[in-house]
Amino acid sequence: MADHTEALVAVRRFLSPSCRVVQMSGGALIADFRRARFLGMTTADVQKFVDGSAEERAELAIALVRSGCAPAHRKEYADAEIRLWLRGVRLLIRTVGFGRVLRFLSLAAPDYVRAEAPGTEDVARLKRAVQSLAHTSWFVNDDCKAEAVTAFVLLRRSGLQAVLHVGMREHPFALHAWTSAAGLCIPDADPRGHAFAPILSIDRGGR
Repeated sequence: MADHTEALVAVRRFLSPSCRVVQMSGGALIADFRRARFLGMTTADVQKFVDGSAEERAELAIALVRSGCAPAHRKEYADAEIRLWLRGVRLLIRTVGFGRVLRFLSLAAPDYVRAEAPGTEDVARLKRAVQSLAHTSWFVNDDCKAEAVTAFVLLRRSGLQAVLHVGMREHPFALHAWTSAAGLCIPDADPRGHAFAPILSIDRGGR
């Protein structure tokens, strides 16, 4: 039988990014920060996530999905959604300025959202989509700021770790923005071979 910690990890991975699970004496407590509510699980139910049969795990999964504590499937953003985010972020940057947009990150990617290590394939797919859509959009027009903010928000809203960087180079003077995750950068951290020294890094909740 798997220990309680291993079972809690299995539950945690299944939950929505806005939910946390903590060990209790009689099982576990799930805190849903988005809906401001709590759900309890018995020790037996927690263990079923590791040691239970496929039918038992499916029954628990369905219950968590129906309660809103778990997604029906892992969120993968379609190209149409990424395009809308790119255009929306670009419009916001043009309207209120890049500095104010950075302050709004805590609203788009709240601090209570979990931050798990992303897979390289997931980040690579997002990078291809973001850069392809940005390069073919006259509105976004290959804007590093829109690409970086969009990538950061989408990764964080999926419960994945990401860091948004703003860098500077002196000669000639220029600013650049990129988001790093799983060893990849969206967009590239050194476009056209020019290195930028980070002067600001934001990881969770716009901090």
